[in-house]
Amino acid sequence: MKVFLVDDEIVVREGIRESFPWDETPYTLVGEAPDGEMALPMIRDTNPDIVITDIKMPFMDGIELCRTLRGQMPWIGIIVLSGYDEFEYARRCIQLGVREYLLKPINAEDLRGVLDKVGAQLTEERKALEHAASLRVRMEGGGKFLKGKLIGSLFSDESPESDANDAIQQLDAMGCKVNAPFYAVIDAAFSSLSEGQTAADSLADGSYGIVHASASRTGTRLLVLGETAEDAEERAYAFANSLVCELERAGCGQIRVGIGEIVDKPEKIINSFKAARHIRHLLVERTDEKAVILGVREMGDPTEDNNTPPVVSDAKLYMSQHFTEPGLMLQDVAKAVGMSNSRFSTVFSQQSGQTFTEYLIYLRMNKAKEMLKFTDMRSSQIAYEVGYNDAHYFSYIFKKNVGMTPSEYRTQHQNQTE
Repeated sequence: MKVFLVDDEIVVREGIRESFPWDETPYTLVGEAPDGEMALPMIRDTNPDIVITDIKMPFMDGIELCRTLRGQMPWIGIIVLSGYDEFEYARRCIQLGVREYLLKPINAEDLRGVLDKVGAQLTEERKALEHAASLRVRMEGGGKFLKGKLIGSLFSDESPESDANDAIQQLDAMGCKVNAPFYAVIDAAFSSLSEGQTAADSLADGSYGIVHASASRTGTRLLVLGETAEDAEERAYAFANSLVCELERAGCGQIRVGIGEIVDKPEKIINSFKAARHIRHLLVERTDEKAVILGVREMGDPTEDNNTPPVVSDAKLYMSQHFTEPGLMLQDVAKAVGMSNSRFSTVFSQQSGQTFTEYLIYLRMNKAKEMLKFTDMRSSQIAYEVGYNDAHYFSYIFKKNVGMTPSEYRTQHQNQTE
């Protein structure tokens, strides 16, 4: 399982990163951040199973991060780190769906125990959801079958738009609350339909009512609910990324996912679906194994050639000019190119083949390698020059991406030069 760490104390992050025997466990540390605001786009990038977060942090604290994750990615298991004087905060986090909390200082044994506990919970829940989804697929009658048919009717070209309100009222009468201020539709196609549909259904079932699924001939269609337009968009993008990961985990291939426009009335849901379906159809001729396209208006005409869209080129140019700034975040680049955080994150990843975080690390590592080869600057100084305030974290990232420590890299390349 993938784990993401959020804590503003460098010592704590370093301790968990370096002291815990990650390679000897079924867990992988996929990223870390010093506060919730910086963590959110990275969490969307890395799609972790478990997030470990401190409570008291600048900018966005652990309470707000838990609330946001519960609203946008409720399938993530959350573990909270707290001090002895922060029990009230921990209690509030537990009310927000936090699985466990650890008292600082923590040790590797305690962390392993909590990870195992939360990991087992998530595994059992996934199995239960997949089993329930499998049963629902086989059902030929009853409330669950009717729910799927009613959700599906919202996406039907043959149903009059006026029927949308009736369908939602029927769903509401069944106890399925799908009346919301805003909606977005996800249209997904994939191979291994039975396994993929089960995976999609179980993920939707674990969304606490914010996403509802309906099987289709080529895959699945999902209705995403939002309290605001931005809320619906963030949830749709987050769910689409998680859906791709779950489909891959289920052994599906040829994954194509489109997201339609955000709409504010039930009768407009069909418009969002048509846009999502159109975007997905544009991917048929692509040769990649998977693709997630969430919008076309920022990307130019997708029927043209495969050249990098201007928005991605602009983003890469901006990053090349600012990557040495320690505080550079995804939202800074998204703002610079005029896109929402979630849309930019996914469009950038799909079009460039790298997530925002991966490309930022790529820029920083290339600069670091250049400085190690051609200057006598200390590794700690190079870390600062390429955008890292924490020299230990720089060394960790460098070794993870280059395969050797900065000092080993310098020694090897200086010997080659000589």
